[in-house]
Amino acid sequence: QVPNIIKALHKQLKEKSIKSRQGCFSLLTELASVLPGCLADHIPALIPGIVFSLADKSSSSNMRIDTLSFLHVLLCNHQPEVFHPHVKALLPSVVTCIGDPFYKITSEALLVTQQLVKVIRPLDKPYTFDAKPYVKDLFPGTLKRLKAADIDQEVKERAISCMGQIIYNLGDHLSTDLQPTLKIFLERLKNEITRLTTVKALTLIASSPLKIDLRPILGEGLPILASFLRKNQRALKLSTLNALDILVKNYSDSLKPAMIEAVLTELPVLITENDMHVSQVTIMFLTTLAKVYPSCISKISGSVLAEIFQLVHSPLLQGGALNAIIDFFQALVLTKTAAMGYPELVKQLTAPVYSSGSAGASLTLHKQAYHSIAKCVAALSSACPKEAPATVNQFVQDVKSPKSSPAVQVLAFLFLAEVGRTTNLSAQRELRAVILEAFSSPSEEVKSAASYALGNVSVGNLKEYLPFMLKEIGSQPKRQYLLLHSLKEVISCSPADSLMPYVEDIWALLFKHCECTEEGTRNVVAECLGKLTLVNPAELLPRLRKQLSAGSPHARSTVVTAIKFTITDQPQPIDALLKGCIG
Repeated sequence: QVPNIIKALHKQLKEKSIKSRQGCFSLLTELASVLPGCLADHIPALIPGIVFSLADKSSSSNMRIDTLSFLHVLLCNHQPEVFHPHVKALLPSVVTCIGDPFYKITSEALLVTQQLVKVIRPLDKPYTFDAKPYVKDLFPGTLKRLKAADIDQEVKERAISCMGQIIYNLGDHLSTDLQPTLKIFLERLKNEITRLTTVKALTLIASSPLKIDLRPILGEGLPILASFLRKNQRALKLSTLNALDILVKNYSDSLKPAMIEAVLTELPVLITENDMHVSQVTIMFLTTLAKVYPSCISKISGSVLAEIFQLVHSPLLQGGALNAIIDFFQALVLTKTAAMGYPELVKQLTAPVYSSGSAGASLTLHKQAYHSIAKCVAALSSACPKEAPATVNQFVQDVKSPKSSPAVQVLAFLFLAEVGRTTNLSAQRELRAVILEAFSSPSEEVKSAASYALGNVSVGNLKEYLPFMLKEIGSQPKRQYLLLHSLKEVISCSPADSLMPYVEDIWALLFKHCECTEEGTRNVVAECLGKLTLVNPAELLPRLRKQLSAGSPHARSTVVTAIKFTITDQPQPIDALLKGCIG
């Protein structure tokens, strides 16, 4: 349909009627948004109409705004090379609009110019188009708007963003104009109204593959950025942390220790469970610092670590923030900073668990905190492989010792699960017996952690553990529920190709137990079946469907529940097959 639509609109775009042209651009904007790339073959037919509406003196302001708005959508949704033959025709009228007295036209024109800069010199792919002749058209008009003090807020912000893009893509063509322009950015950084947009623009410039020389503004700029971390403006804090991270990564040789120290003092207060995202971005920046300036970390180690340990022991820690902390500990332990070596960090991480003594059967911290501590200690063991065996031995002894509190046993099992998932622990001969013994513990938390550990340790050594686990499920009715939870971990965490040789045995075992009278057991069987089906959906999904017309009501309800567990957040090969059996 697109060629026919363009053919019909082509004449209308040169009509005197403003309403007709506005209607055309409205339709084209929708088309370009809904079908990205659909107008690529028709660009030559559209350019004359665009230029006509931008340059036509009789055009209303709204007409020009609509035209610029369409042009922006067009540039965003098509490959740069389709515009290269037309840059010469397009650019003059867009640049003229930057100088328009009406702020809305200027604002829209700056947005288009920003996109045009990406088009004429895309840095993320090879290109043959020569952008140099167009710099003299793009730069002066944008610079004039960047310098102006009395213009509209939106125009100010878009002029900053547009100039940031020009420097990012074309900075090597600006020669003597570059440094005076960067000085203007420094002024905009000092202004409360423009500082956030300027921070984002500087972040972009600092990440340019052209390695723009920012040295002349870093001495004054870094303390200003450090002061923003104190401001009560969340978006500014986050953008500033991103800017500092890029600057440390790309300009480490230009930053002096005094500049870094000004930033360091502002960081501890940003790490708090009240704002996990700000904490996460702060810790990611600390990880960069630990890698680039390992010596500076000792300056704030005490205050920062105290806050990070509090986060690790918080029930709210998970996802991205937890991963950021894990990366930080791995980077920190490799800096070999005094009092922050492997034994000290492990001791501080586990201190609240060991200090709780053996009193009572309940856990002293929230359940989530034990998982977080276990992941952090496992990450440290992974970064220091020489230290790992002694830590594994220590935790195995903790599990065996009758003096260990339930809290210590839970942590030990969760740590062994984390390590065992990726490391073969067959050297620990007594581990299997120790885990099974814990299945008889009076503490539900210990039993659950032991079940989790058995599943994950099996992932690291399927050959030895999985046949044993299947045999136990068949012969130990009292432990069956816990063993099925272990099997669920194996199915969830093992790569499909490793699991393939065992699929038939697991499948047969699960169907043996899908008629169990205990609903809790049936639910775990269903989850195992659903996740196992994902390993080989083409073969296993039809077999699962077949069971819907066989067996007892219990068995059929287990199969229906199993289907629920084949539906996942991420795209899977099973998705196309599921369409045929749902609905």
